[in-house]
Amino acid sequence: MQFFIPPILQPTLAACAASRHFDIPAWRWAVVSCCLVLFNGCSTFQTPLWMRSPQDGFHKLVNGTDAVKLTPQERERRLAQARSHYQAGQELFDTGSKKRRDAAATDFIKAAKQFEKAAKAHPGSAIAQDATFMRAESLFFADHLPKAEQAYAQLQTEFPNSRHNDRAAARMFSIAQYWIETEKAGGNGIAMVNFTDEKKPWLDAKGHAVRVLDQIRYDDPTGRLADDATMAAAVEKFRQQKFTEADEFLTDLRETFTDSEHLFNAHLLGIRCKLEMYAGPRYSQLVLDEADKLIRQTRMRFPDKMQDPQIREVVARAAAEVDYRKAERLYVRAQYREKRREYGAARIYYQQILENHDRTSFAEQARERLDVISDYAAIPQRPLEWLTKIFPEGERAKPLVTTEGPGLLR
Repeated sequence: MQFFIPPILQPTLAACAASRHFDIPAWRWAVVSCCLVLFNGCSTFQTPLWMRSPQDGFHKLVNGTDAVKLTPQERERRLAQARSHYQAGQELFDTGSKKRRDAAATDFIKAAKQFEKAAKAHPGSAIAQDATFMRAESLFFADHLPKAEQAYAQLQTEFPNSRHNDRAAARMFSIAQYWIETEKAGGNGIAMVNFTDEKKPWLDAKGHAVRVLDQIRYDDPTGRLADDATMAAAVEKFRQQKFTEADEFLTDLRETFTDSEHLFNAHLLGIRCKLEMYAGPRYSQLVLDEADKLIRQTRMRFPDKMQDPQIREVVARAAAEVDYRKAERLYVRAQYREKRREYGAARIYYQQILENHDRTSFAEQARERLDVISDYAAIPQRPLEWLTKIFPEGERAKPLVTTEGPGLLR
């Protein structure tokens, strides 16, 4: 019996055959290996390119797109079928639009099914584009908001240059805002699985809302709602106290949407985010430097806003907090050096506080400590220093790798 062994398996089978620990015929190894590959997946074994579609009677690709050109008759048949479903869906949609919102849900759901059939009957066409949008609209007015959001996202993915993009983005934005507001109104903070409300996702409506807002930015970064979605996502992340993620959104808004109406608020909220991200005097000062830079940018770029006493006070308080935090870091370091009796380094830190942060409460403490340690030695004396004078230092060990010659080990 002969078996075809794929090239990817040949080295493995050869090694097994040469091994003394295996006494199994090669053809059995081939069968076992093929089964493993088929179960685990391998790019060598792919699904056949052509599959017979029983409903159409002609070859189609696995992903659903036509593998060969349609005949004119088949194209007309599909177009007529799509138009028929679209017309039926439009009639149901119009009927539901004339009823009260609570009584029209059934008509909108039926309309969505008809529009879905119309899109599948002639995929990739103009009528499929309109049908996909109308299906999303039907689900939206039926208050099946998670399904509607998915349908709008499908429209943006399959038809990125659709004439419905602005309308779809606006709908997705309103859905995300609704989820955020309802979660804020709940206020219990307990994650509950939703089995009954078609307006909300099963779980984590806030997380879904931020994902939708981020998807709006991704689908159309130059659209009318891109900066609104970015700001809304940042505000929600800030409300959730996820300051690092909020800062990323705000930074993106300041750098990408330089003419946005949210630019000033992005600066103010960004300053607050930086200060909230600061972990304390024993950690990095980077976020403090970024906050300081953002404060100076705010004062320089928005002089008209600085005329407002309330805003001026907010920015001044943020600047004072940055100044205080930086002075605190220097003072903590000076205290650490004092404990190690490294008084020269401690004096340097205290002097920096007096020079750069003289308006903080640490300035007076630094001045007092400087008076106390002014006459102390800069570096501590080594304990038992007299022993080093009696016993000379031993020779340094030679390195394993010499620097002379070709660098051989000694």
